[in-house]
Amino acid sequence: MATGTVLIADDDSAIRTVLTQALTRAGFTVRATGMAAALWRWVSEGEGDVVVTDVVLPDENAFDVLPRIRKMRPMLPVVVMSAQNTIMTAIRSAELGAYDYLPKPFDLTALVQTVARALDQSAKAAKPAPSVQGEPLPIIGRSSAMQDIYRLIARLTQTDLTVTIVGESGTGKELVARALHDFSKRKKGPFVALNMAAIPRELIESELFGHEKGAFTGAASRMAGRFEQAEGGSLFLDEIGDMPLEAQTRLLRVLQQGEYTTVGGTTPIKTNVRIICATHRDLRQLINQGLFREDLFYRLNVVPLRLPPLRERTEDIPDLVRHFLARAEKDGLPRKEIAPDALTRLMTHRWPGNVRELENLIKRLLAMEVDDIIPLSAVERELASMPPVQAQAANAGQAAQGQDLPGFMESHLAQYFASFGQALPPPGLYERILAEIEPPLLRAALAATHGNQLRAADLLGINRNTLRSKLRERKVVPMRGLMSSS
Repeated sequence: MATGTVLIADDDSAIRTVLTQALTRAGFTVRATGMAAALWRWVSEGEGDVVVTDVVLPDENAFDVLPRIRKMRPMLPVVVMSAQNTIMTAIRSAELGAYDYLPKPFDLTALVQTVARALDQSAKAAKPAPSVQGEPLPIIGRSSAMQDIYRLIARLTQTDLTVTIVGESGTGKELVARALHDFSKRKKGPFVALNMAAIPRELIESELFGHEKGAFTGAASRMAGRFEQAEGGSLFLDEIGDMPLEAQTRLLRVLQQGEYTTVGGTTPIKTNVRIICATHRDLRQLINQGLFREDLFYRLNVVPLRLPPLRERTEDIPDLVRHFLARAEKDGLPRKEIAPDALTRLMTHRWPGNVRELENLIKRLLAMEVDDIIPLSAVERELASMPPVQAQAANAGQAAQGQDLPGFMESHLAQYFASFGQALPPPGLYERILAEIEPPLLRAALAATHGNQLRAADLLGINRNTLRSKLRERKVVPMRGLMSSS
């Protein structure tokens, strides 16, 4: 049974009563107050093993008390509660040395478990950090899904761990990466971003590591790479799933040994850079397909962070809309509001393009609508004008994974036929399409079964002799050393 004294500070008497009852049932001794002065007196007199406090108290803000607690009793864990559920609250709690942050409303069981964990380990002493009050919020949302993200970001800003951010396009992966940098000890260093999907594959190594003069045709002078540019700061590698295997090998060496060489160079260069990467693709599936190194995956995926799509946090849409309206006004667009029924309609949309799609829609509405209050009809018009290909693109990843394979193939083949316009495709189309489809299918089956041809044949629903015949016919080289059924 848990033991120890918990000091509670909250100006809501109902919350004090509920917390006192729950913690007492869990075996704790509880002292509760509605004032920061009483809490500080107890702490200064040496009472309490854990503090649970709301941020806003009648006589003083808990964020003003917390540095004094840290200075007087650095090993005393403090759990911060707040109804101001923004990422800044979570980050400031972590910066000021709070053991944990719980957004209101919270689960009583989770709070009791947090208090019990706090008693099992001493809170680390933390120096008071400069206030971030008044700084613009980098990420918008008060939903429970975003609260989990805020708490994780707050913890990660206090570390140098490598983070992999996973989420659909438009969910705000770069915003999270910037928050991890801007509120970390590296915030005075550079934040450098590189999108793997936007760089020609043959230039990625040069972009990452730089090159020497004469390293290749066109290298007229030495060029600093992104690692050199990000020295002492953070390097954000967006769409890491699109990185070529050769560059993956070099990146793995950097993560293992903390050094790299430029393209065409021979002298190892030490590096001090925090790696943050992001992807909308399933890296484990890419590993099975032989397109991503498994050892690199584990080096990058030290802390995975999944960003929820907008359809999983529709309660955040009103806050997002208000934010976009205010930002657009600062950018010179006319000041407008959105009608309540129009806002409700936005909350029922599926948003395949996520937050980015919502922001673009708000900009269009501000530019096109003449009334000061944007009506439901205008929202309906804009939503209806969105091409259905957006939904197809959003679902393409799922379709390609076999959840709707016939529809996925039919859609893409229809686009292929349409590309010929009024003219008929050249003869022999059936065989040409098979010749295009079968090689990647065979390679994917072999990769998924680690080169085991018997299992690959079973996976495809053909016998092994047919598989071998197809491999020869399509000139697909089996994985080395795994030619048999072993």
